Amino acid sequence: MIIYVVNNGDTLWEIANRYQIDINAILQANQLPDPNTLLVGQSLIIPIYGVYHTVQTGETLWSIAQQYGITEQTILLSNRLANPNLLYPGERIFIPPIIHVVQPGETLRQIASLYGTTIQALINQNKIQTPGLLYPGTQLIIPRVKPLVEVNAYTYQKEEDAVQTVNSLQSLLTYISPFAYKLTESGDLEPLQDELLIEAAVTDNIVPMMVITNFSSTEAGTNLMHVIFSNPDILKKLMTNVIQIMEDKGYRGLNIDLENVLPEDRDAYTSFLQLTVDTLHPKGYFVSTAVAPKVSETQSGLLYEAHDYEAHGRIADFVILMTYEWGWRGASPQAISPVNQMKKVVEYALTVIPADKLFLGFQIYARDWRIPHEAGQIAETFSPQDAITLATQYGARIQFDTVAQSPFFNYTDEQGQKHEVWFEDARSAQAKFNLVKQYRLRGISYWVLGYSFPQNWVLLDDNFVVKKIKD
Repeated sequence: MIIYVVNNGDTLWEIANRYQIDINAILQANQLPDPNTLLVGQSLIIPIYGVYHTVQTGETLWSIAQQYGITEQTILLSNRLANPNLLYPGERIFIPPIIHVVQPGETLRQIASLYGTTIQALINQNKIQTPGLLYPGTQLIIPRVKPLVEVNAYTYQKEEDAVQTVNSLQSLLTYISPFAYKLTESGDLEPLQDELLIEAAVTDNIVPMMVITNFSSTEAGTNLMHVIFSNPDILKKLMTNVIQIMEDKGYRGLNIDLENVLPEDRDAYTSFLQLTVDTLHPKGYFVSTAVAPKVSETQSGLLYEAHDYEAHGRIADFVILMTYEWGWRGASPQAISPVNQMKKVVEYALTVIPADKLFLGFQIYARDWRIPHEAGQIAETFSPQDAITLATQYGARIQFDTVAQSPFFNYTDEQGQKHEVWFEDARSAQAKFNLVKQYRLRGISYWVLGYSFPQNWVLLDDNFVVKKIKD
């Protein structure tokens, strides 16, 4: 896959012709709202086989060729390099796919063994309908080795909608996390309608992960956690209720998402996490946590201080970094998940938590702010796909913040009100996937399903092999 940014005067027909690909393939990958209208600055996924490599300091043509299992000459034939002996950091080089021409008598097993891949990977890559019947001369694309990651997704969709979404993403999810069971001061849990979703998840070989939380859209949950942490009887009752729900409904693990906890309750939070692990591990359940996006141990603020990264990384089975909401709906217009800020969080987390325990949080929605922004104004939240539709409606020019690695645009509505919209596109998604690969993180956690973002799922599949956990 490659990502193309629309220039002034581009048409879909011209782009398809340039890359020698069917227009419908581009339409399907991007689900364009109007194929006859492209926006300057809009990113498009071009589903051709091959990738772009960004040259790193010290790399040579030989080292890049070795990395991708191709020859230097193959790279030279696919690129117009002014001087192949002089590559510049940041320079982008197209890496064509490895093509195998089937010989008489060859089988998929033999071809897979030759290239160190699997039969199923060959079938999936080439959409082979009759694996036992290969014709000599057929050109097969050899799938590249992709990193293995785990993928979680939270959802608070209505159950029927959530089931439909999960079914459509079944090959791309390791876990599904219905949000959420809300704690009460008595140690009870507010009920959640999730039976159909858990059933669908199990059918699709997706691990259902129970989520408990202390907050809602109207309550911060700060005092609630202080009450619970302070009473051993309530803690015991809470554990009993969690286990009962997990056993009754078929959950296989627990995610603890406690926010706005008092700084003085930091140790109590850590003790609660240890209690939970000590209680659930013997019963065969895993325990994970979601933590606020800290960049240092001493970061101040109600959202951060009670989250002890080192303790969470040591005690929990894995930790989800909530690397989003810099551009929260009550803030001034800005990127919701700026990569430069996410990188700082990841780099701090790695000083105290192993990479194989870390999930990168990834928000998949857009926000529309009225400008100039005034205190108390709340931005509207919708999907990245809706953002493109809105930009198309107003003929907006898509801009891209190269520091935040995030797209945005401005428009003026019919009442003369100016707006600024920040959203996600193929470029911003790829930047986040690059972070996961660069730091070799365990996985990706999406907040939250229900917002249409087709480019993300195409790129996720192109970048990674999503791990499935067997019973």
